[in-house]
Amino acid sequence: MSAIIEIEHLSKVFRLAKRRPGFLGGLRSIVNPELQLVHAVQGLSLRVERGEMIGLIGPNGAGKSTSIKMMTGILQPSGGSIRVAGLVPIERRRELAAKIGVVFGQRSQLWWDLPLIDSLRLLRHLYRVPETRFRTNLAQLCELLDLKAFLDTPVRQLSLGQRMRGDIAAALLHEPELLYLDEPTIGLDVVAKARIREFLQRLNTERRTTILLTTHDMDDIEALCQRMVIIDHGHKLYDGTVTEIRNTFGKDRMLIAVLEQSALQQLPRDEAGEVLLPDLPAQVQLVRTDGPQIWLQFHRDAMPAHELVAWLGQRVTLRDVTFQEPEIESIIRRIYEEDLLLHQVTA
Repeated sequence: MSAIIEIEHLSKVFRLAKRRPGFLGGLRSIVNPELQLVHAVQGLSLRVERGEMIGLIGPNGAGKSTSIKMMTGILQPSGGSIRVAGLVPIERRRELAAKIGVVFGQRSQLWWDLPLIDSLRLLRHLYRVPETRFRTNLAQLCELLDLKAFLDTPVRQLSLGQRMRGDIAAALLHEPELLYLDEPTIGLDVVAKARIREFLQRLNTERRTTILLTTHDMDDIEALCQRMVIIDHGHKLYDGTVTEIRNTFGKDRMLIAVLEQSALQQLPRDEAGEVLLPDLPAQVQLVRTDGPQIWLQFHRDAMPAHELVAWLGQRVTLRDVTFQEPEIESIIRRIYEEDLLLHQVTA
């Protein structure tokens, strides 16, 4: 594979005028402003191969949107180098526009008062898509995204899910090599999210379209992306697979056991009537009980799952046993709260 995005030590510094308090201070802010430097992106390096689907995540203010704007040529970098589809974005913005598609979940490129089909026809002229190619692409997109039922509906009357599908179709009319998606499923219901995820998976698999996805919805990342990049305060904290980050930071698993009623009655209880498990291994924690069910949290490296089941089975009669992996969202929350990746990077 060849790289479609090549970024080396990319940085972006914004110079913001800092307003002084008071009337005279406000005047001085206009005449002789005090500048405050904001480092939105700092030393970001990233290589994306053609055909990859990557999740770019981070909290608000992490530098995700700023990075995408530099990749599309909207913003000029303060330092470092960047090439997208072989082009320097800020220098070849018009040429790059023919190679990329962009979808912002909270902003639409469709004309609000026009029927969806008219917006798509206008975009066909903006991208200079030949009529034959436009008709072929439109037919495919209508089938894959199920657009036919609302093609003649004004955009302002579309549901959020319908508008998002229309925006995705608009971004793909000219068959871009690279698709940027910024929060594409924000505010959508479960059915609409599933429809868009299925389409993006097919687009990546069948057309080999490279997709860079930024989102706060970790279900999007798990469903679509094998590779995940985490950035915060303009720094790259992690670049690897979802499986690797789960194995590294999500090793606490949950054993959910259903006990025979007779076995449950034989277990000792504390003063509040809560079930106790005598001689519970140090690395295992009884999290909660609910009727015949008990939840045991354990670290996969400290105690293998089969050993915990064997230990429990020697003490109580088990009806059923299931294991629950930690949700990726809870893992990412823990990483941010405890600065785990930052400590690894700076160690």
